[in-house]
Amino acid sequence: MTEWGVESGDDWTLKRINKGYTSQDILEQCHKLEEAGIQYWMTFLNGVAGRENSHEHAVNSAKIFNQCKPMLVGTGGLTLFPGTPLLEEAERGEFTPLTERELMQELLTFLELLTCDCELNTHHTSSMNLTGPDFLKRKPQILETLRYGIEHFDMDKLTRIRNNKQTL
Repeated sequence: MTEWGVESGDDWTLKRINKGYTSQDILEQCHKLEEAGIQYWMTFLNGVAGRENSHEHAVNSAKIFNQCKPMLVGTGGLTLFPGTPLLEEAERGEFTPLTERELMQELLTFLELLTCDCELNTHHTSSMNLTGPDFLKRKPQILETLRYGIEHFDMDKLTRIRNNKQTL
């Protein structure tokens, strides 16, 4: 099994974060893994496109992930750490990080459109219980949980948790 930190299936976002490949490259490499019988998992980096391209990042990532057959899809929320280019860009006003609510909304969009029959592994400051096998069977419950969190969670508390992170 191999892990691929794809982070996005959106070409604008992939270029913006200097991944060095396109969505078409992702499809080609995943299909080669499948042809070779190698199981793999893909990671979606929630928030990496910033507010400027959040919706497109979620929609286009789901489109690419859906054309692949990952055994697991992992998601994590972007945290900006000192010394990283994105934090420096945010401080200069060149990158607008998502709020906790916006991170959850972007994740909701991605998962609403995701049709991979896979295991889901999520890491989010809210500690929602979204992780587990059989994503498609659990999808309605996962989406309901996310919608509840968007409406009812204490976003100030979640922001403090994210801001206090020292490492991933």
